[in-house]
Amino acid sequence: MPSTVAAGEASQSFSSAVTTPDGWHPRTSERRLLHLLHHSSRARRRPLQLLAFAVRHCLHSSPPSPHHHLLTALLLLSSPPPPALPLLSLLPPDPPPPLTLLNAALKSLSASSPPLAFRLLSSLRRLHAPDRLSFLPLLGSTPSFPLLSSLHALLLRLGFLSHHAISLALLKPYPLPHIQTLFDEMPQQSKCAVAYNTLITAYLKAKDLFTARHLFDEMQRFKRSRRSVVSWNAMIAGCAWCGRDDMAVRYFEDMVREGEVAPDDGTLAAALPACGRTGNAGAGRWAHEYASTTGILDRSVHVANAVVDMHCKCGDLSSATEVFQGMRQRSVVSWNTMISGFSLNGQGIKGIELFQEMMRSGEAPNAVTFLGVLSCCAHAGAVDVGQGIFQSMQSQHGIQAEIEHYGCMVDLLGRSGVLDKAHALIQEMPMRPNAAIWGSLLSACRSHAGLGIAEVALKELISLEPWNSGNYVLLANLYAQTGRWEEAGDVRKLMRRMSAHKTPGQSLIEEPSSS
Repeated sequence: MPSTVAAGEASQSFSSAVTTPDGWHPRTSERRLLHLLHHSSRARRRPLQLLAFAVRHCLHSSPPSPHHHLLTALLLLSSPPPPALPLLSLLPPDPPPPLTLLNAALKSLSASSPPLAFRLLSSLRRLHAPDRLSFLPLLGSTPSFPLLSSLHALLLRLGFLSHHAISLALLKPYPLPHIQTLFDEMPQQSKCAVAYNTLITAYLKAKDLFTARHLFDEMQRFKRSRRSVVSWNAMIAGCAWCGRDDMAVRYFEDMVREGEVAPDDGTLAAALPACGRTGNAGAGRWAHEYASTTGILDRSVHVANAVVDMHCKCGDLSSATEVFQGMRQRSVVSWNTMISGFSLNGQGIKGIELFQEMMRSGEAPNAVTFLGVLSCCAHAGAVDVGQGIFQSMQSQHGIQAEIEHYGCMVDLLGRSGVLDKAHALIQEMPMRPNAAIWGSLLSACRSHAGLGIAEVALKELISLEPWNSGNYVLLANLYAQTGRWEEAGDVRKLMRRMSAHKTPGQSLIEEPSSS
């Protein structure tokens, strides 16, 4: 009889496990498969091969009960799990499958097909009394609010709302203000950090920063709900989501100063972009140093990308380049961040060179890559290079140019004084040009004295933004400069007719403080 695979050999022996000759005792083959599921990540990625082996050696030659453990493990450990309903159909109808196996099938179906999961729950209730593990997966995948309400009513009738895990899981699928109502109904001893985190996240998604901050402060008053790293991460990311980067950085600094919870990769990924957008280089450098000393920088690509982005936004290109060059692995986001960083800091030539290095490395660019490199071309005045890159988007990489790419090209051609080509490109666009594109062309006309095209751009801007008084004033001034006084007067009349009032200017004088 073949011996069981040793733990260290599980990953290497996967192929031999499924090709072992017939003659195994069913219990031996089951133990072999269970060992592979628990110890071999490679095996877990091939559930159908394991299932085929199980059918060949176990399911038809042994009593029904021993392989229930195996089927449950297949459903719970495999990634992705095998189809649950065909797997259950392999079992004989009598005796019925045990509750543990049906719960595993419910969990598998909840992730792939929630309606089938609810149908299986109905069948399960005819065979067994469900437990909390029968309902927990369904609470995370309920497809509609009426179905969620029905499931809630069933849980109430069966007495499962007293289970802490059920009451917590029931908070997540509900919208505000239902979450607040459920939270208020919970006894204080059940309001753990997870419950507070769920409610805080809901308020942050609704951009109710005031209530979220109140709940975050309230957490510290109770021992059971002491703040976790998830709590801090939610507040940092939520403040940034609400447009309060300064507050996000302040929460990050408070977290570091209090020292009760250590930042993790999620903390840094949320805090570093806020540091960059606010220009807080001090907090950003501390986060970089912490990520480096803890090893997060080496093992987390998205944190390394955030560090590069932060340094670029703070104007420290040398530090950004050092981190980028030292990355063990890079994603397309890594390249995009560095290329856009060169563009942001006016280093167009270096951005173009990095794009060329990216092409040589074999990394496939995406639409964001071309936005960054075309912006670099505009800063460098590299018209021919930019036109070649723009044409290669569709022809070589199959990426359709969006309105932002056309905007970069208009900016590139306009900065270089090629106004006719910029205007022709706008006319050839497959989508309607927006105000930003006409504004870019107008700016180029003012720099290169392109009065004729400037008139066209201003008329288009007035059509797109009839409420913007600045466009009327610019067009009237343009006519006045060229002696076309009647047309200038017509523009002024049109401005009054459209009720586009000029914003009055303001001056500020700071009075010296009296000593």
